[in-house]
Amino acid sequence: MTSTSFTLLLGGSLSITDRLLALTEGSRVIAADSGMRHAADLGMTPELWVGDFDSSDAALIERFPTVERRTYPAAKAVTDGEIAVAEAIARGATRLILVGALAGERSDHALQHYLNALGLVEDGYEVVLTSGEEEAYPFSEESELALELPAGALFSVLGFTALEGLTIRNARYPLKDFQLPFGSSRTISNVAEGPISVSLSRGRAILLARPYDLSGA
Repeated sequence: MTSTSFTLLLGGSLSITDRLLALTEGSRVIAADSGMRHAADLGMTPELWVGDFDSSDAALIERFPTVERRTYPAAKAVTDGEIAVAEAIARGATRLILVGALAGERSDHALQHYLNALGLVEDGYEVVLTSGEEEAYPFSEESELALELPAGALFSVLGFTALEGLTIRNARYPLKDFQLPFGSSRTISNVAEGPISVSLSRGRAILLARPYDLSGA
């Protein structure tokens, strides 16, 4: 397989949507522990299954007997999700789609996915995190993120630092060269007027979109 786009199946909750299927189409697949439970719903067979398997029951393991499994000890220094990311990069990934990354029982894991994604973007990788219903796009300094959204869809820009030069285009509440203090809620719950774009000159941020939530229309 020659694709450099990898879908990573993580343990959070997931809704199967048309946008999710379009995002993952044609990608290679690696599962992290209980993230394997999403494989059947997505019609995927991962090329690798990694983790300590503390959250995968016997029935799930028996369901995929031919998938290569790489087992790690429970007492390890990284999460199963980070191991899956590292495996994808070692296999040539340039685009990483973290499926099941945004919701679930473990909010600490969800937050760590955000932080890991920010670091990956700074290293030059294209990254999207998704639960099917929500999508998160980390973006870096001196670059522009363009995103296809339907008119009326809700989105927010989350600043993980103070942001300088923030510009939001084609939204109900546009901004141009805005300085956003760290911790400000100014950029929460904006509304797309169709495809949007965002950029900033300094800082670290994630755009969180709800493409199926048209309550802001």
